[in-house]
Amino acid sequence: MFSNFIYFLAALVIYTTSELFDNSSGFDPGSIVFCLASTAAFALVCRIYFGRLSVLGRVLPAQDIDQRVNTAVSRLSIAALVLFAVNIYGFRVNHLLSGFILFQWVPTLGALLFLGLFLFYLILIWNFAYQIQKRFFAGSLTKKSFILSNVSFCLPALLPWYFLSLLADCLGLLPFDGLNRFLNTTAGEVIYILFFVIAISVFGPVLIQRLWGCRPLTPGVDRQRIEKTCQMANLKYRDILVWNLFGGGIITAGVMGIVGRFRYILVTPALLACLDDDEIQGVILHEIGHVYHRHMLFYLFFFTGFIACNFVFFEPLMLMIYLIEPLYDGAAFLGLRQDTTHAAITCLVLMGLFILYFRFIFGLFMRHFERQADLHIFKYTDSPSALISTFYKISSLSRQSIDKPNWHHFSIGRRIRFLEKCRMNPDLIRNHHGKVKKMISGYVLALGAIFFLGYSLNYGGLNASFTRFAVGKILSRQLELNPDNSDLYVQVGDFYYDARQYEKATVAYENVLKIDPVNVHALNNLAWLLATCPDKAFRDAPRSLDLAHRAVDIRKEAYILDTYAEALYLNNYTNQALKIANQALLISTERKQYYKDQVARFKKALKKSLPGSA
Repeated sequence: MFSNFIYFLAALVIYTTSELFDNSSGFDPGSIVFCLASTAAFALVCRIYFGRLSVLGRVLPAQDIDQRVNTAVSRLSIAALVLFAVNIYGFRVNHLLSGFILFQWVPTLGALLFLGLFLFYLILIWNFAYQIQKRFFAGSLTKKSFILSNVSFCLPALLPWYFLSLLADCLGLLPFDGLNRFLNTTAGEVIYILFFVIAISVFGPVLIQRLWGCRPLTPGVDRQRIEKTCQMANLKYRDILVWNLFGGGIITAGVMGIVGRFRYILVTPALLACLDDDEIQGVILHEIGHVYHRHMLFYLFFFTGFIACNFVFFEPLMLMIYLIEPLYDGAAFLGLRQDTTHAAITCLVLMGLFILYFRFIFGLFMRHFERQADLHIFKYTDSPSALISTFYKISSLSRQSIDKPNWHHFSIGRRIRFLEKCRMNPDLIRNHHGKVKKMISGYVLALGAIFFLGYSLNYGGLNASFTRFAVGKILSRQLELNPDNSDLYVQVGDFYYDARQYEKATVAYENVLKIDPVNVHALNNLAWLLATCPDKAFRDAPRSLDLAHRAVDIRKEAYILDTYAEALYLNNYTNQALKIANQALLISTERKQYYKDQVARFKKALKKSLPGSA
């Protein structure tokens, strides 16, 4: 179930990064044919795959077929992600709605619609897997209930993004220009995201329990014993709910909610039917252990940490990817364009980091948190027998091996053996709690170091040097690929000028003028360099005036007139410089104060040059 949660988040990453691709070609109607054909082919593959497993299920033990089915579901889910990425990245089916005004006003609706395509792929998998998987659930489970349970369990993964994006779309439609400008700033984005993460984490359980179709547990013996356990542990909660996950046939429980006023305890009907009083108490104490050790707060911090690091590292990461020359050389050999290659590599890197972070790092913490929650039973009793017997019942009723591996839990067998070791050696309990604290401390330090590095590269002291290094490498490669592109030489000249490498900047601008003698940007910038360069060895007054005059003949804009005025002043034509500076001030639309200062400067110089002036 938790794997589906990760798959949905991965699909969201694929969709939101699709804009990195070159979309200038728009939507190809033929893409609809491919989308329909690939979906039909995928459905056929699912049917054949699970059909073969159904035949094997008649002769293989239940434990073996369960492992094969889980492997099949995982492989097909990954295949669904790949197919979804091909449709979004390669065939751009998400551009199908680009002409509709509603989806231009509220892009979140279009995103939700196309994420539904990935959901449909998963539904196909669940549809064909049902005939085999239903045997592993206690009680009767209809196909509809099986599919809806899978869907409802996954949807909370999209809720934060959905409400965050939808609210942003709505705010963009409102006539609050000041608010929208603030939200487009770095500080505004950070405050907006933090506010939403906190709101969802506090109030989200209210919506999720409705989405899952939970209902209050009716008064009676079952409710009384759970309430008694919560009272013993001094746990604050809003309600105890019946969780009809997969028809209520799974023996499990849960707790969600950071704040007691909005915290819910979830129990399935199978749990209430199969476990005795002591076993139910053991399960509830396990869930209370999550609250006691503040695991949900850490999960919130874990998600926030991913968002924060992605926020500060995204632009430096895109620049660093440009520096991986062998990848681009290989792509060029295959005939792929550089911008397409860069977008593809960026998406693959983002997906790889996402999977590494959530599947492996997050999974590592989840496994140790589950073990920590298991150990919470020792806070109230010396014997974990009730929890151990629960684990054996879960394994028996689900007909699964107790040593079946799980990425977010240790296997049932490992959990049982560890509880038995702790009963014999209580020091192991303290050691595990210490180990978890060290893991959290190490994570916080690593996250802080990564965030600090990303912030320094993107906004802080390392930004200028890193950007100069990366942009220099990128421009050099671009020039190797397209040596006759005059615009690239202009960018190289600008880059070297900002880096105070004036000789290289001069050479770059001169190369532009050899290729394109009327390139106004190169004429203007080289004239400015020759007129104002801090290193006076590079100044050339006559050459500067000639270049500036040629630029003005081509285009009369404020910044070009300003360069011409500077060149005139350098050549002692102060009166003409003042006239041109006034023209620049008159047509300028921004930086008014700068142009006023230039006029005042030339007036002052002209006054000093008049006879009789002091």
